[in-house]
Amino acid sequence: MPRYFIEVAYNGGSFSGFQIQENAQTIQSEIEKAFLILFRIPVQLTGSSRTDAGVHARQNYFHFDWHETFVQRKLYNLNALLPEAIVIKRIVEVPGDAHCRFHATAREYRYYITTFKDPFLVDRSWYFPYQLNAGTLNKMAAFIKEQNEFKVFSKRNSQVKTYNCIIYESRWEHTTHMHIYHVKANRFLRGMVRGLVGTMLKVARGGMTFEDFCSLFDNQELSGADFSAPAKGLFLEKVDFPSEILIGE
Repeated sequence: MPRYFIEVAYNGGSFSGFQIQENAQTIQSEIEKAFLILFRIPVQLTGSSRTDAGVHARQNYFHFDWHETFVQRKLYNLNALLPEAIVIKRIVEVPGDAHCRFHATAREYRYYITTFKDPFLVDRSWYFPYQLNAGTLNKMAAFIKEQNEFKVFSKRNSQVKTYNCIIYESRWEHTTHMHIYHVKANRFLRGMVRGLVGTMLKVARGGMTFEDFCSLFDNQELSGADFSAPAKGLFLEKVDFPSEILIGE
């Protein structure tokens, strides 16, 4: 039975997250519903990177097994059935043992903060009209790249065996009215990016010292991380796979 990866993008503002939940509208439930309407056959999707309610994605993946070769022209029909906030970008056949979660080698997120009120970004960034110390933000981002234990930046009840993450990229990009945090790692914990952003902003505004920030990594049992950064500013930008799994990545 052929296996396929589905590449999707979505505005997560009106959804209760990526993966299916009971009595909730999610990205997975909407796509599974579109398959059922079009093909009259249920499909079981497996998700790559879970995103929380309100988080967006420019690239995320599901995989599924199909009873026959998937006809690519049906992609148009599926998209016609989906809400405007979701698009299937492509459906690609992959090796039969390919797993869109376990075979992913890296995930990349960006968090968007705007310091100028912009009605066109209200649902896709955090309006934060305060003076921020860019140098301090850059210093913390560089420090994060050298760390590998992130328990203090994981929301409780995450149900993971390890809090170890390998950070490949951690940096801030500063423009006239926007600060964008770029972070790429082999894996992320629940709430991790929003916890890092919220805590860095607390330091950049003088509510915590840089030394206090560093101490959070020294004592992972502390509870000083700030998870106040809203979901709407967070984007899953990219999921990486080995070339033998997904050509073009």
